[in-house]
Amino acid sequence: MEMKLPFSREGMALHLDDRFDIEILESSIESMPKTGKTEDEIVQEAMKHPIGSPTLAELSAGKQNVVIICSDHTRPVPSKHIIPFMLQEIRAGNPQADVTLLIATGFHRATTREELVGKFGEEIVAHEKIVIHDSCDMDAMANLGVLPSGAPLLINKIAAQADLLVSEGFIETHFFAGFSGGRKSVLPGVSSKVTVLGNHCSAFIHSPYSRTGILENNPIHRDMVAASHMAKQKYIVNVVIDSNKKVVHAVAGDAIEAHEAGCRFLQQYCQVTPKQLADIAISTNGGYPLDQNMYQSVKGMTAAEAAAKQDGILIMVSNCGDGHGGEGFYNALKDCESPQALMDGILRIPQDQTRPDQWEYQIQSRILIHHKVIYVMCEKYRSMAREMGFETAADVDEALAMALKEKGRDAHIAIIPDGVSVMVKPPILK
Repeated sequence: MEMKLPFSREGMALHLDDRFDIEILESSIESMPKTGKTEDEIVQEAMKHPIGSPTLAELSAGKQNVVIICSDHTRPVPSKHIIPFMLQEIRAGNPQADVTLLIATGFHRATTREELVGKFGEEIVAHEKIVIHDSCDMDAMANLGVLPSGAPLLINKIAAQADLLVSEGFIETHFFAGFSGGRKSVLPGVSSKVTVLGNHCSAFIHSPYSRTGILENNPIHRDMVAASHMAKQKYIVNVVIDSNKKVVHAVAGDAIEAHEAGCRFLQQYCQVTPKQLADIAISTNGGYPLDQNMYQSVKGMTAAEAAAKQDGILIMVSNCGDGHGGEGFYNALKDCESPQALMDGILRIPQDQTRPDQWEYQIQSRILIHHKVIYVMCEKYRSMAREMGFETAADVDEALAMALKEKGRDAHIAIIPDGVSVMVKPPILK
């Protein structure tokens, strides 16, 4: 048996003996009833019927300074099928509106022009006003007050001073915010470094509610919702995409209500419950653009974590052609005495002293405390990964052979073809 797993742009073949005890955990989004509508039509239909809100054209009437928060290069948001229609409606409401596309980089690097063209197309990049958010530029921030957690809300002045603040995005499961999209465009999207660090503090990341698919009682989500309200984020267009990154569903309207409706829709298709916990769990980060670095790949690894036994071996299939993705992330894992020692230190750090990348290496250390992890990645960075406490393999077949040597050929193997597209709900153990 052969499976092709997402890996960079090309994919990677996994060869399996038919006698293996295998369970495949994947989203059922592909089984959605086909509507016959194009991606453009799906988005336009959602915008015609906004949830909890007037149409974008109605909201734009009389609004001169309109800001659309747009996703950055790390998100496979099909902006070409969203932004043209948002611009069209804004200008239908006010032809003289001054529109800015504000790229929500959050804590990521700046998006390049080439990446912008890939997202929007040359026409929009050449003719629209585009500003790339920089979370470290404190002079570019406005203070909107204090979040429920006690952290200050400092966001980009361009967003804070908008007459109308709206956003695009996509909804997927998120490994500590529950789901992406909606309110995340504001926090962390266009928030300052100080605000992002406060929201991603060790106590919040440690909460059992800060997990994939959980919004209720999630302290990270609670602050994000408050940030959306305080920033006066009025309207969103968010989409759900399939494994080919194609739009299969869209919601539009109120930033909170429409987002929650989109999350409920997605959960029907993304939640999976394995029949048993795995001895070996194989996951990916969905291929390009999400598997560009190890930092982002922690997301897909949490799906394998949820599907595996406490001492199960995790195999992470992620190209990581850009390397570790964060100096703090890299150094914390490379220099720690052990994953447990690293975790103990993190939990002693107060909210207002949260360090860059801390949340990512906190979750990574949580995984490494209980699991051996074998990385299948580009050759260039394998030695670096080994410095950080991972084992490495040239391909997924080699990684599986390594795991089977330890766990035995009768091991139960869970295969998660796209770890960022599923919400793994562990089975109830008897």
